[in-house]
Amino acid sequence: MRGVQRALGVNRHTLALWLLELLARLPAFRTSVEPARANDVLELDELWSFVGKRQQKRWLWVALCRRTRQIVAFVIGDRSAKTCWKLWQRIPIAYRHCHTFSDLWHAYQQVIITGKHTSVGKESGETAHVERWNNTLRQRIGRYVRKSLSFSKSDKFHHLVTKWYIYEYNLSLTT
Repeated sequence: MRGVQRALGVNRHTLALWLLELLARLPAFRTSVEPARANDVLELDELWSFVGKRQQKRWLWVALCRRTRQIVAFVIGDRSAKTCWKLWQRIPIAYRHCHTFSDLWHAYQQVIITGKHTSVGKESGETAHVERWNNTLRQRIGRYVRKSLSFSKSDKFHHLVTKWYIYEYNLSLTT
C-alpha cells in the first residue's frame, strides 16, 4: 500500500478508504465459485501469516476444488478445530458431499466426519494442488511471505486483501 501511496501521491488513509469502498462493492464471494459436480474432490490446507508481529499468527484455511482449482471457501483464524469448523461451515453444501483430502493436522479429523475424508502426508500428492496454490499466494501477496518486511497491520485489512485476492483468482479461472 505504501508503494501505491507514493506512486499516486495520495495519503495512506485516502488509499485505505478507496480500497474499503472498492471491496464493499464486490459481489458475494460465492458468486466467484463454480457449482459442484458429483465427482469433485476438495483439498484442504492451512497456512500461516501474521498481523502486526510474528507472534500474532493468523492461519488462512482454504478448501480448493481439484477440478476447477478454485478456492470454494476460506477462513482466517487460529489453528484450532474451531476455525476448521468455520471453514467446513463456509464450504457450499453441494461441495460438502465431495471427497476431501487434507494433511495430518488433527483438527480435520475432529471436524470432518463425513466418511469421505482422508488425511494424507504431503508425499502422497493428494494435496499437491492446494500446496501449489499456497506457493502462488506467497508469491503474489507480500503479507504471506514467510520472511518479509510486508505485513498486515490490522485484521480487517488482512482479511479484505485476502478475500480480494481469492475472489480475483477464482474469477480468472471461470470458463
